[in-house]
Amino acid sequence: MQRNHPLVSINLLTYNALPYIKDCLNSVLRQTYPYIEILVIDNSSFDGTVNYLKQVGSENHNLRVIFNQKNFGFAVGHNQGIEESQGEFILCLNQDVVLDQDFVKRAVDVLEKDSQVAAIQGKILRMPLTSKIIDVTGLVILKNRRVIARGQGQTDRGQFEKIEEIFGADGAVPVYRRKALDDVRLAKVKPLQKYKGLTLANFEYFDEDFFAYKEDVDLAWRMQLYGWQTIYQPMAIAWHWRGSGDSAVRTPWGIIKERRKINQFSKYLSFKNQRLMQLKNDQGWLLLKHLPCFLSKEIASWFYVLLFERYTWRAIKDLFKQMSRAWQKRKMIMVKKRVSLKEIGRWFK
Repeated sequence: MQRNHPLVSINLLTYNALPYIKDCLNSVLRQTYPYIEILVIDNSSFDGTVNYLKQVGSENHNLRVIFNQKNFGFAVGHNQGIEESQGEFILCLNQDVVLDQDFVKRAVDVLEKDSQVAAIQGKILRMPLTSKIIDVTGLVILKNRRVIARGQGQTDRGQFEKIEEIFGADGAVPVYRRKALDDVRLAKVKPLQKYKGLTLANFEYFDEDFFAYKEDVDLAWRMQLYGWQTIYQPMAIAWHWRGSGDSAVRTPWGIIKERRKINQFSKYLSFKNQRLMQLKNDQGWLLLKHLPCFLSKEIASWFYVLLFERYTWRAIKDLFKQMSRAWQKRKMIMVKKRVSLKEIGRWFK
């Protein structure tokens, strides 16, 4: 059969995914868009996921699995998938997501119309499938550099039904254009790693120092600096089992309440990666313009962590250890950035 439309790679990253993997993979296999390859990257699961993937892989010739010997995290795993896959468009899929059968088709509709679109954000609702609660409709960056999920926790009443440009796509189920990913990728600062014959990705699309958390925002920010667009497509629908964060609150007490729901490892990663992301992507004059908002939030964050989160203190140590690599990456980014301060500044709310 002659292929008239682009190939889409669905890259599913798994780690102890047994409670979710069957529903997730079934939704992938039911997609109405016909030109799909499926690549699963398993990060050394030990809950039965590996055996399940071996069984499904033997039954479906269109599904390929990479079995990693350790948990490399979100960034490294998806970087592997991007380099190993062949599609013109790439869907980086979380294991706890279920796709509507037309999700890929609706995303491709937008990507094919405009070659400057780097990424698609769908309308992501909370699980279960009967839910009308919004999980995310795109990333919003504030002047204080906090990033929130647009619409998170709201009841879907049709308030997000417009196809429109947004700052960035959330990492649960973004669809990227390979050409854009190749444009914004960064050469690795540290040497290429090998594990028992497995070579990790040659480039960083997602920042591998992040391990997990904020790597989607970091990539979105870089895409904006390079002049690419991210589009919200409300007809591309999926459902997500939200692991943390119930609503896009902005009040200090609301933020503290939401933070208390997050596990310690996630808090460590989130604190460290937020500052690495700012170091890599922010611009002096723009930060100076937003300094009152930024300083109040930043001072409050450091005081809160120092006084109430002793288990997050190691994030400060690791932040300083990784700052030199982040600075080298910043130099690569700033050499290639294509947009003015005014263009990037419009996204800070």
